[in-house]
Amino acid sequence: MQYPSYDPQSPITPLAAEEIAALDTLLQRIDSDMAMSLDGFDGYLTAFAIGPAALREMPTSDWLPLIWGGDPAGTDEAAPEAAPFATKRQRKNTLVMALRHLRHLSGLLRNQPDDWEPIFSIAEQGADELVDAREWCMGFLQAVDLMPDAWGQAWSETAMAPLLTLGGGLEGAAAVGDVSDLDDPAVCDELSRAVPDAVLQLQAQFAD
Repeated sequence: MQYPSYDPQSPITPLAAEEIAALDTLLQRIDSDMAMSLDGFDGYLTAFAIGPAALREMPTSDWLPLIWGGDPAGTDEAAPEAAPFATKRQRKNTLVMALRHLRHLSGLLRNQPDDWEPIFSIAEQGADELVDAREWCMGFLQAVDLMPDAWGQAWSETAMAPLLTLGGGLEGAAAVGDVSDLDDPAVCDELSRAVPDAVLQLQAQFAD
């Protein structure tokens, strides 16, 4: 299976709202327990966008398939269907959307960080909106796990605790808080709202 390379100089073409909605539906329908949610997809690619350059230099075949839970063994590019997608066209469109979203995130976070809005789950509770960034953070840390040593001492900062706690932690990183507290929507909301600042601090550490 061949994968297109990521070109950090390619034109920036953000995904339209309709494309994001279609991608969300597609990821939910993929028959794999390991497929990412849209939140996780966004967090995963955000780690590539702001993290160490070595991460973005990895062959795309090493990390793109993780979005949909990996390619089944023996998948043949010449086959009429490209599991877990219904068709090869659907697979190709998904690859292109992933690379476009990565390029968009990279440009946005570099040039207009104040306009960046991560894709977090939001639940309405009365007049309030409660944010839940758990799946987003899990996706982010899944990218970190691909090349953990490249992140150096990035996780030693106290500001990283919300991201680590919501994402389930990292081996070798400081202990996270009591994850049972995350069952409280208010606690989860408070930690989730601290995640964007943590991401921007991480970005500053790896800025070219």
